[in-house]
Amino acid sequence: MNKAAILVAGGKGTRMGGTIAKQYLPVGGRPILMRTLDVFYNEDSTIDLILVLPEPDFALWADLCLAYDFDIPHRMVAGGNSRFQSVRNGLLNLKSDTVLVAIHDGVRPFVSPSVIRKSYEEAAISGSAIAVVPLKDSIRKLTDEGKSFFQERQYFRLVQTPQTFQVEKIKKAFEVAELQQFTDDATVYEHQGWQVSLISGNPENIKITSPEDMDYAEFLASRA
Repeated sequence: MNKAAILVAGGKGTRMGGTIAKQYLPVGGRPILMRTLDVFYNEDSTIDLILVLPEPDFALWADLCLAYDFDIPHRMVAGGNSRFQSVRNGLLNLKSDTVLVAIHDGVRPFVSPSVIRKSYEEAAISGSAIAVVPLKDSIRKLTDEGKSFFQERQYFRLVQTPQTFQVEKIKKAFEVAELQQFTDDATVYEHQGWQVSLISGNPENIKITSPEDMDYAEFLASRA
């Protein structure tokens, strides 16, 4: 089956507090996005890699690729004003013969190759595959009245990416108007009335969004 991966990196990274967006910051000597592209390419070099960036960043990314001698084949697509719009732009640029597509946060460079592989395998069977991990901490539910209630953590999962789908289904799902409840691609898919399938993610697959995450990312890169 022809496969694609849409790596979404359309954000400005304001929570990092620096002058450059987080996706371009180096971890272990290389920009985060390059590490993410590496994982997908090394897992399967036939995957059509689509990198969704803010259009004003195209030149910056091209300069970084030259500076780091980065030559993994990929295509750039302009992002939108929201993650939903950025993903939709990526979907509109899929090749016509693509059957499966993984949608992944560009700032999750430590996804396990086995998770990527399993996501395509499960999506081919059931239509979708959402990477999740169990919670370690106790959790409580807050109410509007300022109260809180204990929740059984075994009934909850933390959602990661990749979120992988059969192209025909996820394209149809993204034809709708954007809603506030669309917090990820799985919620867009579910809006059609389809049940998502869960697969085990890997705990190291963090989304790098803050300076503390960068410290942990450097540690993870040092172990590779």
